[in-house]
Amino acid sequence: MSRYIIRRFLSLIPTIFIIITLSFFLIRFAPGGPFSSEKNVPEQVLQNLMRKYHMDEPMWRQYLRYMGDVLRGDLGPSFRYRDNTVNELIGQSLPNSMLLGTIALLLASLVGIGVGIISALKQNHWQDYTVMSIAVVGISVPLFVIGPVLQLVFAMKLHWLPLSGWINSRDGFRTLIMPALTLSFPYFAYIARLSRASLLEILRSDYVRTARAKGLAEPTVIWKHVLKGGLLPVVSYLGPAFSGIITGSIVIESVFAIPGVGRIFVQSALNRDYTLIMGEVIVYSMILVLMNFVVDIVYGFLDPRISYN
Repeated sequence: MSRYIIRRFLSLIPTIFIIITLSFFLIRFAPGGPFSSEKNVPEQVLQNLMRKYHMDEPMWRQYLRYMGDVLRGDLGPSFRYRDNTVNELIGQSLPNSMLLGTIALLLASLVGIGVGIISALKQNHWQDYTVMSIAVVGISVPLFVIGPVLQLVFAMKLHWLPLSGWINSRDGFRTLIMPALTLSFPYFAYIARLSRASLLEILRSDYVRTARAKGLAEPTVIWKHVLKGGLLPVVSYLGPAFSGIITGSIVIESVFAIPGVGRIFVQSALNRDYTLIMGEVIVYSMILVLMNFVVDIVYGFLDPRISYN
């Protein structure tokens, strides 16, 4: 097991390397540049800017310079936010997005798995139909509709929650409730449907029928035999879902005025801020590959049939 973990972890290095390389060249081959929108800038000033950021050098030399900086943990200066480096901008905003995404995914996982269990055990009953109908709504309705509806009901009509803001405001952690609920809704729907389908398959398996034939109590059958195998598809979904819920919080951050990394990413794309775009890509890619790595390890503990030899 330990050899597999080390080997799997080392395989992440070429993956990250390929992502950085492809992103670096794709961004620079796109039309325009970080200074192309500047108006009435003298040619000499533009040349000085290009020289300052080493953009007058050949592409291969820019690439080697950037890779050397990345290996030292330096993501470079921002071309637009010139008073801040990319490390500072991401360090200020990423924790906010991580906090919101983690709470939303935990909420979606707990509620989704619980609802999926109830739906599978009560198949073709009113509980099953009700839950799956809610799940269809969660998948179908976009976040930019769910968010404003919650704001209308809970903030503007009932005055229970703040309309927008973040935890550093006077409303504190109450500002997390509506964004977390909104962001978790589609993930709750997917997890509920996944867990229901998987649990139904496990409930019809031979070893579950054998466990029941032995006289085991139904809670014991569910918790010890059904859930362990039935949650494998959910676990495999949680890896990409975690990175997706961080990157997908752009709409929520805009609706609820959250100072997260998603808003900076959109602004950096509009401004052609090469270094900031690259920094965001690197961070998102590392979150994705690390979460997939964690999922692979958790698989081995949940399913003893998986061999790591």
